[in-house]
Amino acid sequence: MRRRVRVLSASLLAAALLAPSANAADRTALQCERLFDARSGRVLGAHTIVVADGRIESVTAGRTAPSGEARTIALDGRTCMPGWTDLHVHLGSQSGPQSYSEGFRLDPVDFAYRSVGYAEKTLLAGFTSVRDLGGEVAPHLRDAIEQGLVRGPRIFAAGKSIATTGGHADPSNGYNSMLSHLLGPPGPTEGVINSIDDARQAVRQRYKDGSDVIKITATGGVLSYAKSGDAPQFTVDEIQAVVDTAKDYGYRVAAHAHGTEGMKRAVLAGVTSIEHGTHMDDEVMRLMKQRGTWYVPTIYAGRFVADKAREPGYFPEVVRPKAATIGAQIQDTAARAYRAGVPIAFGTDQGVGPHGDNAREFVYMVEAGIPAAYALQSATLHAATVLGVDDQGVVEPGRRADIIAMPGDPVADIDAVMGVDFVMKAGRVYRAPDATGAMQD
Repeated sequence: MRRRVRVLSASLLAAALLAPSANAADRTALQCERLFDARSGRVLGAHTIVVADGRIESVTAGRTAPSGEARTIALDGRTCMPGWTDLHVHLGSQSGPQSYSEGFRLDPVDFAYRSVGYAEKTLLAGFTSVRDLGGEVAPHLRDAIEQGLVRGPRIFAAGKSIATTGGHADPSNGYNSMLSHLLGPPGPTEGVINSIDDARQAVRQRYKDGSDVIKITATGGVLSYAKSGDAPQFTVDEIQAVVDTAKDYGYRVAAHAHGTEGMKRAVLAGVTSIEHGTHMDDEVMRLMKQRGTWYVPTIYAGRFVADKAREPGYFPEVVRPKAATIGAQIQDTAARAYRAGVPIAFGTDQGVGPHGDNAREFVYMVEAGIPAAYALQSATLHAATVLGVDDQGVVEPGRRADIIAMPGDPVADIDAVMGVDFVMKAGRVYRAPDATGAMQD
């Protein structure tokens, strides 16, 4: 493990050549033609946002000249809004026909180098924060970004997902008997549990590893090398032990779940969010509303895997039927959940689909009948609530200066989300249009 950490750290340090200086101007005034108010879900008229020391200093109506010295960025024709948060990504990987063999052929350093490019694409698409729900690379990538070594979003990292033997995140799924015998069965240190005591140990190991959030795989999954995509894989007591131990460390728990029974157990045990939720029924929706459990649909991933299931050879044959049947249902589930009043927050499961295309989830949400304003709130105010942070998700004085802008009005035309051309994270500009409209990255 120590060698792996050294290798990952070395690879990310080497990638520092990709990162510009971390210094930014002391004060910046953004003159926005429109401003999306994440609290009300309304698009307001022209506003000027003054940023200082990584925080929002003031927000005033109209295109005003700031008092004191400040550089001014005119965002003509654009709507400004809080930087988006994607609550479900995997920055250490991206699926493809070779994904299942790469785990045997590639080293951790290979995945670490890849993650640098994925992180930058995500940031430049307008996502200033992400919750990475599974992958040993993410905590190290998080630290490199925070140190200014590479460019990427703020990362809330789960590290290794917690599973049961043979479950969706059991790293030994698909191993032959000889390899399984040589390596032995994975345990809590590797994120595989089979008892209440194991559950506690697994959470404590994630604390030791530096995780920010806990992720469990409450049911089978689509892309794991296993037959079931929806069977429950924990007892209620095991999930309860995860949740209770997580609370000791200030962690929230996200539960991957496709099947109804697994979702029900996870909600009753007190998880913060249900991810995917494919077979969510009326009872689960009622319980989620009662208990304030958030739903993160990941429509993009469902659409992506259903499409790729039609391509021979893209997925192993044990995976292909799951991708075809489960993936196609998620968008309809999101529509029903919204109509039922289940609280929804934004997540894509990128790493399944291509990083940097995260904003297409907004388009799919609107296709499902979710209003554009609510979809945008799901990636701003709602996402901050899921994370348990109060300094992002809105454009207000004192909050983090995570601000993005795009031509047009995304509430009137959701396709505008695909045209983000201004990105500021913590007061530092990573992307901006020049005077001619050409991009400066």
